[in-house]
Amino acid sequence: MTDETNTKINEGDETIPPAEGVDVPVEAVAAVAAVVAEVSAPREEEAPRGRGRFSKNPRRASRSRPERVKPEFDSRIIDIRRVTRVVAGGRRFSFSVCVVAGNRRGSVGVGMGKAGDTALAVEKAYRTALKHRVTVPLTKDGTIAHEVKAKYSSGIVFIYPAIGRGVVAGGAVRDVLELAGMHNIGAKILSPSKNKLNIAQAAIKALSMARPAKENKRDTNTRMKTNDTN
Repeated sequence: MTDETNTKINEGDETIPPAEGVDVPVEAVAAVAAVVAEVSAPREEEAPRGRGRFSKNPRRASRSRPERVKPEFDSRIIDIRRVTRVVAGGRRFSFSVCVVAGNRRGSVGVGMGKAGDTALAVEKAYRTALKHRVTVPLTKDGTIAHEVKAKYSSGIVFIYPAIGRGVVAGGAVRDVLELAGMHNIGAKILSPSKNKLNIAQAAIKALSMARPAKENKRDTNTRMKTNDTN
């Protein structure tokens, strides 16, 4: 072996002696040393997932949910009952829901829905309330121009303007008046019935009888002239 092949290869702090009895070219030894140096060189630390280049996922960005639009009509459940029907195979349960829906600007309605699931019954009642809503002519004070009274089934409701007193009502009538957008009004339940659906329907019927202030004044003047003639 030549002196060149007997030389030791320095690799960092370690020394690698050549194999005994084998002639190794200098070029091969240099190539092996270069490969060892490349493998043993310290690698750059990869950024953990969720940080650096892995922080943004383009797929998730495209899945962003759109903002929910607030519905125009607010709703409120005034009564919910579980109904049982007895059949040959046993009992079947369903739900009956009464809902008041209004936009707080003079439009309000009452609806009823029945279904085997509560959410489905509420949705049916809401659609029915929107279908049968009425428009109330509100004054600038947030009330009606005159007194009204109506009867629906066993429910009798009397509604009157109460400027400066707020909403003076209770039960289902209060929910109807608030969702209609009234602020200075009073109501009285004259019937002994506690059926919330009938009372709410009576309130809707009474509000549908309300007339604007100018029309009400014209009717009053006509009535006064008729009484003077008689």
